[in-house]
Amino acid sequence: MTVEDVIRLDRGDALLLANEAVVRGALEADVKIVAFYPGSPTSEILDTFSEVLDHFGDYKMHISANEKVALETVAGASMAGQRSFTSMKSVGMNVASDSMFSIGYTGLNAGCVCLIADDPYAHSSQSEQDGRYFGEAAYVPMLEPSTAQEALDITKWAFEISEKHKTLVIIRTTTRVNHQRGMVKLSKLNRTPFKKNKWKDVKGQYFTVGSVARALKAKLLEKTKAVKKDFEETDFNKIVPGSGNVGILTAGVCYLHTLEAMQNLDISLPIFKLGTIFPLPELKLVTFLKTLSTLIVVEELTPYLETRITALAHTANPSLQIIGKKSGHFSEMLEYNVPIVEKVLADVIGLKPSMDYDAVLKRAGELKEILPERPPIFCPGCPHRGPLWSFRQALQQLRIRENIVFNNDIGCYSMVFLPPNEFSDSMLAMGASLGVSAGMEMALEDKVIAMVGDSTLYHAALPGIINLIHHNSNVTLFVLDNSVTAMTGQQYNPNSPFNAGGHAAQKINMEKMFEALGAKSVTIIDPYETRDCVAPIKKAIEADGFNVIISRRECALYGDRLKKQAGEKIVPSENVKDTCRSIYACVKEFYCPAIIVDESDHKMTIQQDLCDGCLECRQVCPVDAPKHVEVQK
Repeated sequence: MTVEDVIRLDRGDALLLANEAVVRGALEADVKIVAFYPGSPTSEILDTFSEVLDHFGDYKMHISANEKVALETVAGASMAGQRSFTSMKSVGMNVASDSMFSIGYTGLNAGCVCLIADDPYAHSSQSEQDGRYFGEAAYVPMLEPSTAQEALDITKWAFEISEKHKTLVIIRTTTRVNHQRGMVKLSKLNRTPFKKNKWKDVKGQYFTVGSVARALKAKLLEKTKAVKKDFEETDFNKIVPGSGNVGILTAGVCYLHTLEAMQNLDISLPIFKLGTIFPLPELKLVTFLKTLSTLIVVEELTPYLETRITALAHTANPSLQIIGKKSGHFSEMLEYNVPIVEKVLADVIGLKPSMDYDAVLKRAGELKEILPERPPIFCPGCPHRGPLWSFRQALQQLRIRENIVFNNDIGCYSMVFLPPNEFSDSMLAMGASLGVSAGMEMALEDKVIAMVGDSTLYHAALPGIINLIHHNSNVTLFVLDNSVTAMTGQQYNPNSPFNAGGHAAQKINMEKMFEALGAKSVTIIDPYETRDCVAPIKKAIEADGFNVIISRRECALYGDRLKKQAGEKIVPSENVKDTCRSIYACVKEFYCPAIIVDESDHKMTIQQDLCDGCLECRQVCPVDAPKHVEVQK
């Protein structure tokens, strides 16, 4: 990360990731309290705030148990008179929306901004969700940047809009906006010391129920009208001049795709570039629509803008032809790119695309067919690999593979549906494995097993666990305890001994928590001692009631980082070829990326630049061929 530019005090140009630009914008707005749960594509926002926390020392930060808690934390800070900020991925807003809708009614005090990132193509999400509907449904203003520069500027402006209208403001992004890098003009950074307020000086009423809610709804509608007036005047909604009566409406990263597509076609069409998604600047849009005979709406995911612009055009320009998803020109699936946009523009204008994109894709598909498949796998030394192998051995020995149902959850271990494990029957959302298990346990004769990671456990699994214990459900729970939220970059969670900025924190005692809740048994296993794990796993599966197996060892990447900081060696392993019998168990059953086959003798070779020295492969090998070798990475 380029935190040197994020923390600069002076004006100037900087090359920043858009997520870093968001942090810089919040810092320039003098944000005082931030809270997050990690989730791609927003994780760098959390990481950057954490990394520069002690450098500034004038804001406070929580890494929260989940997105709902994070949003409530920053809302409470705003009620108490402090500017606050949070970010989350699209499915995180599903978790936080319960409170978000109420916050829309009650309003807030100091500036409060929430960034939510959609993930077209589902790069790192379980669904392609369109978060633009949240703003409209909750009557909460929503903004959308296209570039790293706009990510900074819109974040700063969001605090002003929030404070002026006493409302939460949502910034909506997509993966390609969050992860783009660009030149950004920085303003002077004028931070002020953090100072706590007194409630009597800032207090307000922040509750909504019954008659209060009805009164607040009326005020909310008036507030939306006032926000719309500001949005009509902002330069973030702009008309880019062009020639002809065919125009384009777009926002976010699709604006950049459109510019490049027009450059390729050597055309210049007028563009209405939106920066505010709700409420829409309808007066400005109507003026634009009246000049056109055809409008091309370029937007990913659902026809959110197309539906609303069609309603506007019904009275503003009834003869307007609208090209979009409903006309069949664009898909509601996946990400857009320059070729997709260019082909539609060329079709509407009557031109040929700048190249034969279909031929390029066809050739790419042909080349892809000759490549070997490379499914996602666990990192070298990952502590999840061993207990999953042990679990397979336990099922074999119990001879019940066909009589179990396995409900998985969200994390690195989501990959258990891939070879060599291939035993995931459901995977819906954070913590859903427990609720799903409750229903299955009542409905099926089979043994029901659930698996969660430590971060997911505290994020959303606890209510489901309490439900299972309360109903004396016959479910075995596997908890993969690796100390951090590994999948999103090893951020800390309530199971970590540290919090934001690496500060010491109170680590939750997981086994005592389960015992206090009333689990029948709690067994801790070491995932690197995979052979020894088989027996306790069998016992937990066979036992009646709610039983817990905790596989405990830190994430390999996180552990390596700690070792390097402490000056410890990372000792890799080697395969003793005199002992090796080319049984290939380490390859067929373990899928460690550090292990390859030496084509000269068809025996196993461990790549020492990748090997983490866990020696889990020795546990799998029937002849114990692998051993440690004193070579420091």
